[in-house]
Amino acid sequence: MLDFNLTLQTNTILLRPLVLEDLKSFKALTTDKSMWIYFTSDLSNSPELQTWVETAVNEHQKKIRLPFTVIDKVSDQIVGATSFLNISFKDKRVEIGATWIAKDYQGKGVNDQIKFLMLEYCFDVLAFERVEFKTDVLNVPARKALLRIGASEEGILRSHTLMTNNRRRDTIYYSILKSEWVEVKKQKQKER
Repeated sequence: MLDFNLTLQTNTILLRPLVLEDLKSFKALTTDKSMWIYFTSDLSNSPELQTWVETAVNEHQKKIRLPFTVIDKVSDQIVGATSFLNISFKDKRVEIGATWIAKDYQGKGVNDQIKFLMLEYCFDVLAFERVEFKTDVLNVPARKALLRIGASEEGILRSHTLMTNNRRRDTIYYSILKSEWVEVKKQKQKER
């Protein structure tokens, strides 16, 4: 069973449950409107950010989502957020998503560390069969990152999600299966 008070960490990254008090730190990190082109909410908009945080906390309390705040342990600074979503214990599957990383920390391996910690928990602790990811088909950096961590592209759902500015997103799905995890994990450990 998923521990909804879970914390995960490497030597440099800590994931701990997101709390309302994180809103102030998030505000300082989310002001760049260009960060939200491929995200389902424009978190540079303060009321939208507040709603996003309140929704994450509410869904956490209901135990339907486990949102994490991402902390850089070296600087002791909040640098982003991520979540376990669409959890199905019956089907032994979960989605990792709603991930964003502050501009200054993008391209520095933070996302890979986040995903590895979460995947390791899903497969090695929960013994889940499937971890899935989805992103905007136009989000080439996210798609490359998912392939880099060992996820397989599955397909595109057309006109799947309403984005900011009333754009309809084509959503592309990726996954890693339990049977693939051993090889993915081995490859990631070699890269460390």
